[in-house]
Amino acid sequence: MGSFSFGSGNAAQLARVPLHLLGALATKLIPRRADAWVFGCAIGIGEGALALWPHVASGGHPAVWLVDSAEDAADAARHGIPTARRDSLRGFWLTARARFAVVTHGAGDVNRYALDGAFLVQLWHGIPLKRIGLDSPVTARAPLPIPGLSRLVRAAYRRTQRRIRLIPAASHLVRGRLESAFGLDDARVPVTGEPRTDVLFDGDAVTRRERARDVIAGAVGEVGDRRLVLYAPTWRDGAADPAVPTEGQWEQILEVLDREDAVLLVRSHPLGAGDYRTEARGPRVRSLGSDLLPEVTPVLPGIDVLVTDYSSLVFDTAIVSLPVVYLAPDEADYAATRGFYGDYRAVAGPEVAADWSAATAQLATVLSDEEERSARVERARALSRRVHAHRDGRSAERVYRAIVQSWERKRR
Repeated sequence: MGSFSFGSGNAAQLARVPLHLLGALATKLIPRRADAWVFGCAIGIGEGALALWPHVASGGHPAVWLVDSAEDAADAARHGIPTARRDSLRGFWLTARARFAVVTHGAGDVNRYALDGAFLVQLWHGIPLKRIGLDSPVTARAPLPIPGLSRLVRAAYRRTQRRIRLIPAASHLVRGRLESAFGLDDARVPVTGEPRTDVLFDGDAVTRRERARDVIAGAVGEVGDRRLVLYAPTWRDGAADPAVPTEGQWEQILEVLDREDAVLLVRSHPLGAGDYRTEARGPRVRSLGSDLLPEVTPVLPGIDVLVTDYSSLVFDTAIVSLPVVYLAPDEADYAATRGFYGDYRAVAGPEVAADWSAATAQLATVLSDEEERSARVERARALSRRVHAHRDGRSAERVYRAIVQSWERKRR
């Protein structure tokens, strides 16, 4: 079962209302420093925030990364980034004094109680395929069956999102999704590209692949020159993962991996891991959870095939032209309860596998048939052209310029 749901998250939000009110009062009294920045990221030192950091630092702005663990502080130190504890009094003060706050997941990436009045930059963490935010019925799920509580939660969520001053979009197609999901107007959603994908353009293709394979080996152990299959199911909002293979399906998977000399890397969503028991499957199956590798985007050039259902990862892997096998055992139910932006089959194609037996058969063909692999590579390239307006590794630079220009317009 998952470790988090919108219901439990919304209950926590309601419990924090008095602290938010106190924080709002304090930020009215504490003046913000015009050139100060705070950064935060739910997964640590990474994502688009890390890509944006050098542009802010080189601009001479005082900036601090807010962390919630000693491990993140040590990681930041290796990058030469100063830190403070997010939930400490100093973390509150730094957030309250900063003119600009940069987050990748939500307000809690920095000190959530000191954000009123800040220029909030929400970099987000992927192009949505499934509906998110205000477009998703689960976002405002009430923690208790009290009449009107869902409307209250939804109103509070909408108020929180209105604080966002800028969220970058990968393309005009994606821009419309973000405007709808966060309730924002055009001016706040510029088409700059996603800073988090800049790493996929750093160096030549050979260098990127070697670097990625080294990082993967450091996380899961030596993989040699074996082909790597990444399995990344999406989050089910606290429900059980319906795609965990049966014992018979595991036998099929292992047979294909042995025959094609491949390794399956299982990356369950950090908020809802399925019981894959990778340690019992031998060296052909290894866990690549967020505890071992917090950010997966930089290692995508080292992967050979992606298996997923509705994950936004398909849009990232499209940049590196990765063939994808779609495995969606609950497609109809997920479409009815969560919903998609556009037609899911327009992204996944007609060959969506309903279980691991079908997915394994497709995977075997992709690994052994160059014609099939090439067809899926071309599908990935076409998807990349649809959703990524910028493919030059300079998205963070554009985002930085957009922040500065937006703030200058606001001051006039």
